[in-house]
Amino acid sequence: MMLIANSCLAELLFASVLLWATIFTIKNDFKQIQYEDSLCIFRGYLVYVGYSLQNYSYLLQAIYRYIIVVYPRRLFYQTVRIQGLLIGIIMIFSIVYPIPFVIKNEIKYIPEDQMCQMPLRLSFFIIYDLFYVYGIPMTSIILIYLKLIRYIKGMNKRVTPANTLIRAKRELRMLRRIVIIILILLTIGFPYTVFIFISFFNSAPKYYFRIAFIFGDVLLI
Repeated sequence: MMLIANSCLAELLFASVLLWATIFTIKNDFKQIQYEDSLCIFRGYLVYVGYSLQNYSYLLQAIYRYIIVVYPRRLFYQTVRIQGLLIGIIMIFSIVYPIPFVIKNEIKYIPEDQMCQMPLRLSFFIIYDLFYVYGIPMTSIILIYLKLIRYIKGMNKRVTPANTLIRAKRELRMLRRIVIIILILLTIGFPYTVFIFISFFNSAPKYYFRIAFIFGDVLLI
């Protein structure tokens, strides 16, 4: 329950930041002005923080499902103290990881899109961002899901108490839902990923962040 609540709070934060950025963009479009307000860089920074919190909150849930099936006697991960500690750790890492973007002035105001983000191009920071918020959590969740499937198939071949097997299959269904969410994240985030790879070899299309954020808003729904 604590991990689910953490995912809900992460989604709420991410949605609030995107709504804030969208309101600013629409307001400037309506007034037909282009300017960078004092909070633009901070908004851009919070977008990275919110997206990281979202993805890693799902990773914590996946790890939890795996442990209570494969190692049911290891109760330490099920305690409020440990779960709170892990939530605190991902919060700290999510807050810290985009700080280099700000320090190195990588987050810039993009007039066409009326928002502050890292301009897409071939750079260490873009690759680092992709690896941190996409590569690690997404790949880890998929691998955990595949390992849990193999483990439960092995349980079917062994003599396993019915209650244990039913519980394992229930947790597998829960993890499957997380994987579906991750696949939705990957699918709807596909245009943004395409724009990134285009930017490695050529200039990204105009209004690419607007397009990516539209897909992000659909993602949240």
